[in-house]
Amino acid sequence: MHLNGAMSEGRGLVVIVEDEPAIADVERLYLAQAGFGVHIERDGPGGLAAIRRLRPVAVVLDVGLPGMDGIELCRTLRAEDDWTPLIFVTARDDEVDRVLGLELGGDDYLSKPFSPRELVARLRGLLRRQDGPGTPAPITVGEVTLDSARRRVTSGGEEVALTTTEFELLAKLMSSPGQVFSREQLLSSVWGHVDYGGGRTVDVHVAQLRAKLGASSPIRTVRGIGYSAS
Repeated sequence: MHLNGAMSEGRGLVVIVEDEPAIADVERLYLAQAGFGVHIERDGPGGLAAIRRLRPVAVVLDVGLPGMDGIELCRTLRAEDDWTPLIFVTARDDEVDRVLGLELGGDDYLSKPFSPRELVARLRGLLRRQDGPGTPAPITVGEVTLDSARRRVTSGGEEVALTTTEFELLAKLMSSPGQVFSREQLLSSVWGHVDYGGGRTVDVHVAQLRAKLGASSPIRTVRGIGYSAS
């Protein structure tokens, strides 16, 4: 099913994969009003095919889907080196689902019921982070180099694929080497809110960054406070 929203702001196409028609229609309405084009799929296989075919600017993905659940769909995309910004939506307020989704490469997470305005705000924030505020010079801390202009990270000379949120979290830490950031500061700066997922959200993304950067990771834990890059 292909439903186009108003494109007056040229924000690009968002693929919604949601099997509850009423929820999908509300998401479509609010995203279209915000200037996004919208394509809706009702099941996992259809969603995966649409994302591959349409190359959207972002994906809004329900976890509980027929045919292929959202977790497996995300796993498949990331295995294909597709790092399209992705927001999980689920009716299950389960930390296991949340953590697994983030570990597999989800950028953000909303639990039903949620305000559609919150979805639009989260999506806008995610895409702003991807676009970046400008073209600052590359930053190097130890063996890790982050180039915001090219959206590129290398660790030990090897390029590393990161999600939008992982990239922005690393950029925040590397922008002030040695400075310690609390989890609340990182949530506010990177995610744009402090009441979602708590410190666990930050911890999961830091763990993912460390795993991807390997032995060259500059991220340090400051017990009882937060994280720094040095």
